[in-house]
Amino acid sequence: MHTFLNKLQRQKCQKMADEIRLTCKIDALLYDAFCTCDRELFTPKGFGTHAYKLDALPIQADQWISSPLSVAKMTMALECSNADSVLEIGCGSGYQAYILSRLIRRVFSIERIERLSLEAKGRFKTLGISNIHVRFDDGQNGWREFAPYDRILFSASIAEIPQTLFDQLQDGGILVAPIEKNGTQFITRYKKRGQNISCEELEKCLFVPIKDSKIY
Repeated sequence: MHTFLNKLQRQKCQKMADEIRLTCKIDALLYDAFCTCDRELFTPKGFGTHAYKLDALPIQADQWISSPLSVAKMTMALECSNADSVLEIGCGSGYQAYILSRLIRRVFSIERIERLSLEAKGRFKTLGISNIHVRFDDGQNGWREFAPYDRILFSASIAEIPQTLFDQLQDGGILVAPIEKNGTQFITRYKKRGQNISCEELEKCLFVPIKDSKIY
């Protein structure tokens, strides 16, 4: 169950969604997801006035909540229609996971910084969201228990996708990640068809890099 926004909150969210739509083509379902998700709940205290701007914002542990525009682009690239499950690598504050939860029935999100994972769990519980599952772990290992996934999304940049994540992707599934090449990042979409993995670079982007294998 998702909490309802008051009139002022919804107006702020809708204004932000309208700004997103001016720059990025988003479908009606994603537009409604932005309109019904109060981004301020996912930003640190003191950043309330910036929560509805199209900017990335700092959170704990030198991490960032992605800009709403980046979230929109990544989500559209994921092609969520008809997907039943999605695995997110890098939960952070949980904002991207929340948006996904409005589009996909089951969301599994992995975060390797423990305090971020605990805060995200608490936030989802407070909001009454039951279809997002958060795990404290190294996301590069995936989450085999619930695999295969229809969709996999990286919320941090990486140079190369680990094979284990392609193994956990459903045949016919889609994986989207910010891939770094020679210092430049590109939103990259992979589609799995049997043993074949196709790759398509969509556009430049800027995300924090995925952390090393150390658990924090």
